[in-house]
Amino acid sequence: MLLWVSVLVLAPVSGQFEAVPKAVISLHPPWTVFFKGDAVTLTCHVSHIYTAKNRELYQWYLGTEILREIPGNTLKVQNSGEYKCQTQNSLLSDGVTLIFSTAKLILQAPPSVFEGDSVTLKCQANVDLALKNKSLYKNGKMLKILDESSSFHIQQAGLKDNGEYHCAGSEINCSFSSNRIKIQVQELFPHPVLRSRPSWTTSGNQLTLICETQLPPQKSDVQLQFRFFKDGQIVEEGSKNFLKIWNPSSGMNKGPSYYWCEAHTVTSNVCKKSQKSQIHVEVPVSRPVLTLSPPRAQALEGHRVTLHCETRRGSTPILYQFYHGDVLLKSSSTHTARASFSITLTAESSGKYSCTANNGFGPQRSDTRSLSVTVPASRPILTLRVPGTRAVVGDVMELHCEAHKGSPPILYRFYHDNVFLRSSRPPSGRGTSFNLSLTPEHSGSYACEADNGQGAQRSDTASLRVTVPASRPVLTLRVPGTQAVVGDVMELHCEAHRGSPPILYRFYYDDVFLGSSSAASGGRASFNLSLTPEHSGSYACEADNGLGAQRSEVVPLNVTVPASRPILTLRAPGAQAFPGDVMELHCEAHRGSPPILYRFYHDNVILGSSSVPSGGGASFNLSLTEEHTGNYSCEADNGLGAQCSEAVTLSISGLTGSRLGPVATGVAGGLFGMGGLAVVALLLYCRLPRKAGGRTSDPSRNPSNSDPQEPTYYNVPGWIELQPVYSNVNPKGGDVVYSEVRRIQEGNKHAVASDSSLRLLWTYLPSHGQIASPQPYSAQDSSVIYSQVKAESFLTSTAESAHTPCTPSNPGGQRH
Repeated sequence: MLLWVSVLVLAPVSGQFEAVPKAVISLHPPWTVFFKGDAVTLTCHVSHIYTAKNRELYQWYLGTEILREIPGNTLKVQNSGEYKCQTQNSLLSDGVTLIFSTAKLILQAPPSVFEGDSVTLKCQANVDLALKNKSLYKNGKMLKILDESSSFHIQQAGLKDNGEYHCAGSEINCSFSSNRIKIQVQELFPHPVLRSRPSWTTSGNQLTLICETQLPPQKSDVQLQFRFFKDGQIVEEGSKNFLKIWNPSSGMNKGPSYYWCEAHTVTSNVCKKSQKSQIHVEVPVSRPVLTLSPPRAQALEGHRVTLHCETRRGSTPILYQFYHGDVLLKSSSTHTARASFSITLTAESSGKYSCTANNGFGPQRSDTRSLSVTVPASRPILTLRVPGTRAVVGDVMELHCEAHKGSPPILYRFYHDNVFLRSSRPPSGRGTSFNLSLTPEHSGSYACEADNGQGAQRSDTASLRVTVPASRPVLTLRVPGTQAVVGDVMELHCEAHRGSPPILYRFYYDDVFLGSSSAASGGRASFNLSLTPEHSGSYACEADNGLGAQRSEVVPLNVTVPASRPILTLRAPGAQAFPGDVMELHCEAHRGSPPILYRFYHDNVILGSSSVPSGGGASFNLSLTEEHTGNYSCEADNGLGAQCSEAVTLSISGLTGSRLGPVATGVAGGLFGMGGLAVVALLLYCRLPRKAGGRTSDPSRNPSNSDPQEPTYYNVPGWIELQPVYSNVNPKGGDVVYSEVRRIQEGNKHAVASDSSLRLLWTYLPSHGQIASPQPYSAQDSSVIYSQVKAESFLTSTAESAHTPCTPSNPGGQRH
């Protein structure tokens, strides 16, 4: 954009005034503020009248000093200051001040602004500055947030745009502000003055009306248009600022008329009127003649036709009026004998036309002219109509195509993805429709054409996406193994095999919402769950793409809880266990999913099993015999690994015969006093037979010759009664236990069981005592069947070695 002005200055030459031009500087780019390092081109303009014949030198000034003298009229500069120029045949131009700034942010504006100007303000940031946003301010208040162009446009400048402008921006934590520019919108030109030459004195004289106004030097290149008015009617308009009129006969004057003029820019954004003046006009006009250009009786819509109305005689100004039928189209007042009016033809333009001319003595009407307009079909509009807000499979869609303009008949054609569907020719030329039952294959682009012989017109493309409702989804529960176990991470996989994406999947547990996942491309979705016992129940999922949620079938889940370590309880009828008693072995795991299989063991030999379908414990009854002394344990197994209970040691309190009496009570008391009851039980457990049906010594054999590792036991006499006691196997009070089994002879060594008795002696030795090895013991009235000193660790290892199928921890108790 080049801003330049030429100013003519009158100077006296040989007694007359001759115009001497004043040089004007233009800028490219048209700003006065730049970044340091930028360049701007200055151009020195002088009227071509004075420079065409001579190649002049142009003098450039920076401040008051001559900067350069060159034959060309352009100069590129990069320094701040006030620049001027001139030639030998021109006056010195006005100064132009340029600023080359080192600031980070500048605001650029033209050097001057006049009313009606289109003004651009540009907020520029330095190349090394990346501002997130920029804002323009006017008089300290934010006017607008600037877009990427960083420009603000004023379409038609006016007084409302006066003010001080600056822009600002920010980068991370820093803010920047530009220079301030004051904009003062100047008047483009003053109101015109209507003058006449010569003055109106005699009738029949020609009169020239002049519309005078003045453009500023900076806007001398602006072109003005002028209109002349008589009594409110336009007499003439154009680029000339004068009008010649006649005043033929004062005797026919009906009174004074008022004239005024109007000056406006080509774009009419600035328009100003003069004051009214009185002028006398009086002469009738002849009958006008109407002609059409081009002279055709038929024309196409959109073409332009000019109507000319002309009179052969009559004083001006003359008012011309153009009619379509009886409808006034336009009035035009002119000082010439001819007026014209151009129209762009439409469908309604067909018909008869005429014009009238009137200069104050009555209108004169022309003959009529006929015109027929053919309207090409306009670009049609295609409308797709479905019952709901979306096109769904199975809907009946109506395709409606209509051209709002066009001479009938019109042929309509329909297309799907540029493939012809069908056509229709309604006689009235209005729109037409046809229906389509939708399937998934009907998704795509649709268009239609309208053709009435003047060229087919195609509509805009209308896109259609046929939505397929989500099918009933399938829910799959995936766990690492063959069954769901507490602690497993289970994947809930939901998939609808049909349905337009996106599909929202929701997951439910016993109708309680768990979570959701949206599949943008349809397909499937998953949801992971870390299983606990509470997650047993029914699971389902839903698939929803906006056309109604579809729920899967319910999938039941049983979360299997591994059986916990069971607890074995031995229950006898009384406080002591005797041969013949029915003892209940009760095994129970407090946690574990049913069914649970319980197995019962005696010295690692299975006794029996019981399956509990609903959880809880199981019991096993045992009719006690001498051989049932030993270790008992149980297992709980629900398919996730057998869990073994702690071992419980049982010692039968008496053999066949009457139950032991006070003697046994004394013996038991002595054993408790020594703190070794548990060790004797374990010793007996280790030495007695390990399975049911233990053997009895042959009475013919001498007990003294018995193997000390396999002692022979006799039934205890009926008067001896041992107290059954539960106790830990390992005594906690010491480290060493001495054990002895003695038989008291009451007669011959082969006496019956009632003539002999079994005496047990447990002696607890301190932890620092000497550990004796097994040895026989002899006395006058008794014989030692077995004696041994054992360390505590030996007893423990002995108990542990008793396990084969199930590994219980240290036995929790001993029963005598």
